Amino acid sequence: MASVFQRLTQRKIVQWAIAYVAGAWLLLEVLGFVAENFGWPAGIVRGATVFLGIGFFVTLVLAWYHGEKGQQRATGFELLIIAGLLLVAGVAVAYVSRGSEPEESETGAPPTLTIDLRSIAVLPFADMSPEGDQEYFGNGIAEELLNLLAGIPGLLVAARTSSFSFKGQNLEIPEIAERLHVAHVLEGSVRKSGNQVRITAQLIRAADGFHLWANTWDRSVDDIFAIQDEIAADVAAQLKVTLLGAAPTVAKTDPEAYALFLQARQVGRQGTAESLEQSIALYKRALAIDPDYAAAWAGLANRYSNQTSLGLRPIDEGFRLAREATNRALAIDPEYAPAHALLGRIAMPHGDPVAAAPHYERALELAPTDASIVNTAAAFAHRLGRLDEAMALWEYAVARDPVGTGRHVGLGVAYLLAGRSEEAIASLRTALSLSPGRVGTQYWIGVALLSKGEPEAALAAIQLESSEALRLIGLPMAYHALGQVAESDAALAELIEKYEQTAAYNIAYVLAFRGQADRAFEWLDKAVEYNDPGLSGISVDPLFANIHDYPRWLAFLESIGQSPEQLAAIEFNVTLPQ
Repeated sequence: MASVFQRLTQRKIVQWAIAYVAGAWLLLEVLGFVAENFGWPAGIVRGATVFLGIGFFVTLVLAWYHGEKGQQRATGFELLIIAGLLLVAGVAVAYVSRGSEPEESETGAPPTLTIDLRSIAVLPFADMSPEGDQEYFGNGIAEELLNLLAGIPGLLVAARTSSFSFKGQNLEIPEIAERLHVAHVLEGSVRKSGNQVRITAQLIRAADGFHLWANTWDRSVDDIFAIQDEIAADVAAQLKVTLLGAAPTVAKTDPEAYALFLQARQVGRQGTAESLEQSIALYKRALAIDPDYAAAWAGLANRYSNQTSLGLRPIDEGFRLAREATNRALAIDPEYAPAHALLGRIAMPHGDPVAAAPHYERALELAPTDASIVNTAAAFAHRLGRLDEAMALWEYAVARDPVGTGRHVGLGVAYLLAGRSEEAIASLRTALSLSPGRVGTQYWIGVALLSKGEPEAALAAIQLESSEALRLIGLPMAYHALGQVAESDAALAELIEKYEQTAAYNIAYVLAFRGQADRAFEWLDKAVEYNDPGLSGISVDPLFANIHDYPRWLAFLESIGQSPEQLAAIEFNVTLPQ
């Protein structure tokens, strides 16, 4: 072995190998740094590595040749030239080949997403208060910061539902960032005692966990808005976001009203009858302190709307209260985007898409990157029968809110309405993987399977639906498709007995699916009588397909303003966010 090594050394093969490896390592380090900071695809670095690996063996052959001829004239500089040429070739091939890469791998995995370096997720701020009773405050501060950062052009901000979904999971920052497709994460804590508050915040680069910036504020609660403005400005500066005009700032109010607003928002999200009542009471207390608090008026309107949708308040009364509160918010701040979106949502259950359209359009214009507003606009677009626009909006909402279950459900339903059942099922199953108990998801999977002609699988999915009402809506259709007449009749009878007034629209499409046209139209008339909000999407509902050829169908759609011609005449122009 010693003689072999001596011979290799005499031919300078060892020296060539060491010099080549050192030069190649240096070149890859430089390339990796440039690729990371300029957002180059990972395939470029991989391709360069492969070519440099091939070049190593080419170098050894050249070294042997020079040694054999006694012409050991190759220098370290020449080796670097060889490595550099191979590197350039590798980069060029990687760039060319990435354009021909398949959209999915052979295993069906999605392609790797390129993460924008000016992207960020804001995590809930931890409660470090002595009593541990300020969770609502930490969550609220983080959400307000998220909304503030989302208003900065050029900065991509993950939606709240996705960012906050990791709370309590003890995941590392790089894993959270990977799931949210962001390059940076903002986290922090609050410690509140009396009128004093300590807020800490850290901006972390996800790729290596490095803290780009951190700060601590010890102030009185009166300074809370100034602190949030400072944090947003510092984050924008650290991410080198060019501000076109003044940076957005938090809408200021009385600190006590602000604390009540944050409590009301968090409590109301529980969605129970008790929590909605408590939320309304807290909003009213905040408005008693500051009657010009637009966000509190919009929050109050939203809770009235929630109560109405859940059947906890009469439809006419609930939507009247919601509309009045929303109009108060817009009288204070005409450019408050959530209020415009809410007015659009309130108009739709009354079957008034003409009134809803300008509000949705204005909301999107004011907040084009707000995933919640994009989501509601997508739902409106598909109710107008503009499925391509609806799917594009929902796909954008999913990209901004990748672990937001509702976005995947909405996209799945849009795919289903467009006749793309396989994609619908894939999106709905993604929603289930994120939230196994999500209400309505198994039902929609069942409907998609019925559209594919797979009634056995549809029945199995519908039987797993957690909502009794939706389960009873799906079962008569699945049993009918299986030819089990008695079971279908029994399930339909139970549905009518329990949910006549709240599911008249659904009973109508169950009857249409079963081919009972006359009874289906009777229940559509009942749906109009009960002011059923489901009627707002009837024009694109595939479950009525069996009665589309009946003369009464178009006449009915025209009577409620939902005919294709009436919907096509509605002006609703959407510019997709970039």
